[in-house]
Amino acid sequence: MTTNVHSTLHVSVEDGVARIVLDNPPVNVLDATMMRELHTALDALRGDASVRVIVFSSADPEFFLAHVDMRIGESMDALEQLTASAPTPTDVNVFQAVGELLRHQPQVTIVKVAGKARGGGAEFIAAADMAFAAAETAGIGQIEALMGIVPGGGGTQYLRDRVGRNRALEAVLTADLFDAETAASYGWINRALPAGQLDEYVDRIARNIAALPDGVIEAAKRALPAEQFTDGLRRENEAWATQIALPAVQQLISRGLRDGAQTPRGERDLEELMRGAMRR
Repeated sequence: MTTNVHSTLHVSVEDGVARIVLDNPPVNVLDATMMRELHTALDALRGDASVRVIVFSSADPEFFLAHVDMRIGESMDALEQLTASAPTPTDVNVFQAVGELLRHQPQVTIVKVAGKARGGGAEFIAAADMAFAAAETAGIGQIEALMGIVPGGGGTQYLRDRVGRNRALEAVLTADLFDAETAASYGWINRALPAGQLDEYVDRIARNIAALPDGVIEAAKRALPAEQFTDGLRRENEAWATQIALPAVQQLISRGLRDGAQTPRGERDLEELMRGAMRR
């Protein structure tokens, strides 16, 4: 088994399966460092024909990926270069570039979710080929509306593709945290499993897929390609950029941070925290 350690990721490879553990305390925000390291890790794996499956999980059982760092604006200049490495389409923003990199990975990508995933974390789940979650503990939600914005990392397009327009609008505009069983019934994830069975199930299917005869994975992904969302991603970015530039939105995000967002206590019920910030 080979192992590579980044500052926010732990990457190991064994028997054709790469395992990437997301580890960015205190709540696993998707920040500039993690985005950069995801690009580096996925770029390296893309050219490794011995790796057939990539499994993503979290070092924090409570938070898969909390959401994009609410202070990400301070790192935007450093992030712009990442957009150039998005496979297709090329006209994407820095957040969409992460999802597009994942969606166009040649390996089968599987997400294993034990905790909460909001915003960019939910977009990450929807960008993967498959997703499985713990029925008792996992939660998935597009929190952005409570911050005065809309999803800006591909979420509107990926979610509509998975669940349909009506349910995508429900997820985006209610900004609720959906339990795993509801998410599975909507098609947001593949299935909800008892927490005690999640690791074993994902490990089994990852190993089984990795052991398929040569060419089968490539043929399946060629027959079932990721949809191209060029126009939709452009519309999403325009909608997101219009909102994020508003002074009132910046004030709302700042209030959320002061009230405890991006701390374990605040993230446990981030929806209520942000609704409280909206009311002030």
